[in-house]
Amino acid sequence: MKKLLFVVTALLFAAASIPVFASGAQEEGSAKSNIIIYNSMHGDPLPREADEEVIKMFSEEYPDKQVIHSIVAHEDFKQAIRAYLSSSTPPDLLTWFAGNRARFFIDKGLIMDISDVWEEQGWNETYAKGWQSMSSVDGKKYFLPTSWYWWAVYYRPSVFEKYGLEAPKSWDEFMDVCDTLVANGVKPFAIGTKYRWTAAAWFDYFNMRINGPEFHVNLMLGKEKYDDPRVKKVFAEWGSMIDKGYFIDDPAAYSWSEAIPFMLDETAAMYLMGDFIRDSYPADQHDDLDFFRFPIYDSSVPVGEDAPTDGYFIPANTANPEGAKQLIAYFGSKEIQEYFAEKMGRLNTNSEVDMSLFNENQQKGIKMINNSDFVAQFYDRDTTPEMANKGMDAFMEIWEKHTKADIDRICARLEKDRQDIFTE
Repeated sequence: MKKLLFVVTALLFAAASIPVFASGAQEEGSAKSNIIIYNSMHGDPLPREADEEVIKMFSEEYPDKQVIHSIVAHEDFKQAIRAYLSSSTPPDLLTWFAGNRARFFIDKGLIMDISDVWEEQGWNETYAKGWQSMSSVDGKKYFLPTSWYWWAVYYRPSVFEKYGLEAPKSWDEFMDVCDTLVANGVKPFAIGTKYRWTAAAWFDYFNMRINGPEFHVNLMLGKEKYDDPRVKKVFAEWGSMIDKGYFIDDPAAYSWSEAIPFMLDETAAMYLMGDFIRDSYPADQHDDLDFFRFPIYDSSVPVGEDAPTDGYFIPANTANPEGAKQLIAYFGSKEIQEYFAEKMGRLNTNSEVDMSLFNENQQKGIKMINNSDFVAQFYDRDTTPEMANKGMDAFMEIWEKHTKADIDRICARLEKDRQDIFTE
C-alpha cells in the first residue's frame, strides 16, 4: 500500500467553486435513475464541444434521463478528483486516466466494478487484450478506455535504405541496425532529456521487453523491488547501449523536440517517441517518417506497449449506478467512438470502429497495439508521482554512471525510496 493520504480539506477548498455535486438533485432524482451527474476534464475547445454534443445525443436518445454535465479545467480536475470520490454523493461518471492513476482509486475501493457492463456490451470481444488488461484488477473490469496514442521507434526510411537496413523485429536485428549505423558515423538514436520523461520511456520498454509487462506493472505498483536482479539487468542493457555510442551526445542539453533536427540532418536515425512527434516534425518530411515496434528481446515474454490512454469510470458510491452504467456504455459504443474519431481524429479502443476513418499511419499504430498483450500508460502515469520523481532522477543518472557498482548503488537507493513511499 502507498504512503499517501487524501488531503480532502485542501482539495474541497480547491474545488469549492466548481459545480460538481448537485447533491439535492442527486438525492431526489438519481435514486430514481433519471438524473445522471457527469463530470468531465475535457475543457479545451474542441473536446468540450464534442463532449457537449455527445451528452445532447444521449439525452435525445434517452429523453427520460437528465444528465447534469460539468466540464472542469484539466488541471483543476486532477486536483479535485479526490474530493469528488471522498464525497458521500460523488458524481455518477468521471473522466480519468488509465493505469496507476485509476488503479490508485481502485485499490482504495473508490471505483465501481463494471464487469457486468463489459459483459452486456460485448466489450470482452470488441476490445483487444491490451485494453482489457489495462482496465482490469484481479479479473474484474473497473475502467472504460476510449482514446489513446502509441509509442514506437520512429525512423527515416530513406536513411535505412541508404545503409541497406530494414526495420528490426528481434533484438539481434536491432543491435545489427545500431552497429551498422555507428560504423557509418550515424548515431542510432536522437533523444532529448532536458525534461526527464523521455528517458523514462527507455526504462518502460527495456523492463517490459526483458522482464515482461506483469513484472513491470507490479514494480510500478510498488509490489516488486528495485534492487531485484531483473531491474539491474535493465540498467545494464541500457548502459551497454550508451557505452556503444547509440545515443546522441549530451541529451540533457535538449528538450524532446529540440532533438528532432538530429534526425533531419542524418546525425541520428531513430527516435523512441510517442506519435505526437509528427506534430513537431516538418510537415513536408512526413513521407520520410515511419515507425516500428520496440524490438522483441525475448520471444517468450508477453508483449507490452506504452499507449497513454484516457477514459471513464463510475465512483463506487454513486447514488445512480444504473444511470451511470447506461451512460458509460454509451461512451464505449461503436457509434460514439466513431463520432470522436471523426470529430477529433481520436484513436479508439473499440475494434468495431470503422478503420477507414483513420489514415494509414494510424491504422498501423492501432494494429500494433491491438496485437500486444498488455498496454501500459507511461512510467509517470503508472507509478505514484513520488516514485516517478525518484525513478526519473535515477534514469538521468544512468546516462553518466552505469558500471555494475553504479547500478547496484542506484538500485539500492531506489529500493529505499520504494519502501518509504509504498509503506503505510
